[in-house]
Amino acid sequence: MKISGTFDVKLTPLESYAEGVDGVNLGHMSIDKIFHGDLDATSQGEMLSAMTTIQGSAGYVAIEQVNGTLSGKKGSFVLQHFGTMNKGTDRLILEVVPDSASGELIGLTGSMKINIEGGQHFYEFEYELV
Repeated sequence: MKISGTFDVKLTPLESYAEGVDGVNLGHMSIDKIFHGDLDATSQGEMLSAMTTIQGSAGYVAIEQVNGTLSGKKGSFVLQHFGTMNKGTDRLILEVVPDSASGELIGLTGSMKINIEGGQHFYEFEYELV
C-alpha cells in the first residue's frame, strides 16, 4: 500500500548532554506531530542533530512513536529516522522499527518519505501489513 497526506510538526529544544566542539552545534529536541489523511495519527519522539560549520551540511537521527489509525486500522508503531545534508543535498531514511507495531497494525513494515513545499509538510508512506 502507498498513501500520502500532510502533517503538522512542532520541534521543541531540550537540554543536551553533549556539547559540540570545533564549531559543531549539537541539538536535542522533542517532536510532536499530527498526521492527516489515510494516516490519521499523532506522534511523539526525540531527535538528536549536528549542524556543521559548512552551510547546508548537517545530520540527525530520531525515534517517534505514531499512534492512531492507518487506513482505518487502529494501533501504534515506531518510526526511526536517519538524515544527512551534504552542502544542501539531503538524504533521508524513515523506516518502521521491526516488531514495533501494536493493535490492528501488528506485522506492519514500511518506509516513509517527507517533503516540505511552501512551509507545508507532506508524507508518502509505503507499507505492508503481514
